[in-house]
Amino acid sequence: MLTIHQRLGTVSPVSIDARLTLTHDQREKGRLRATCDDGEEIQVFLERGKTLDVGEILKSDCGKNVQVAGAIEPVSEATCDDWETFAKACYHLGNRHVKVEVGDRWLRIRPDHVLEAMLIQQGLTVKAGEAVFKPESGAYAPGTSHGHSHHASHGHAHAD
Repeated sequence: MLTIHQRLGTVSPVSIDARLTLTHDQREKGRLRATCDDGEEIQVFLERGKTLDVGEILKSDCGKNVQVAGAIEPVSEATCDDWETFAKACYHLGNRHVKVEVGDRWLRIRPDHVLEAMLIQQGLTVKAGEAVFKPESGAYAPGTSHGHSHHASHGHAHAD
């Protein structure tokens, strides 16, 4: 059994010894047991709160390099031709804290008949499909450059 404690990132000049295909839910875990594509069992012990990226390379304690792949899973894909309609649909999903993968006037969510009905009502076309689900990580997720900081210069008056 392979044991993983180390990440090498997605761009690493190493040879790949094994491939580990995971669903989105599995990629969100820092600790998991799974089976590599070649049948070898693996234990992953990484820091909590950081998802595994598709293409990321992990190094086992015995020196093997394992590349993470995304599993094909059920998704609902919604599309439209109008940017305003698309933006409003994204807003409504975000307002509900739904995990969304966003493309050029298309989005993917996990299958959910209530959300699908809402998207259709908003004017999008929704169809069931299968794909590697890679939702946005969020504006404040580690590793993003969209961080937010509070400064006294935001128009708030301070008494001295």
